[in-house]
Amino acid sequence: MRSALNHAVRAARGVRWYVRELTDESAYDRYVARLREERADADVPSRREFERMRTDRQEADPRQGFRCC
Repeated sequence: MRSALNHAVRAARGVRWYVRELTDESAYDRYVARLREERADADVPSRREFERMRTDRQEADPRQGFRCC
């Protein structure tokens, strides 16, 4: 029984990781980790500020495509 539960938990973690990567939900986590690695004393933007910066950057770059709404 314990083995089946361990397999289910492991599978759920794998699905969660996959969905976060697929939807780019983990972008903020990667950004914060890299920022802390490169400049430990830097101010870390909030998730909202990060999303705003990312959206502004995407809209400024014509190679990123466009947003419909």
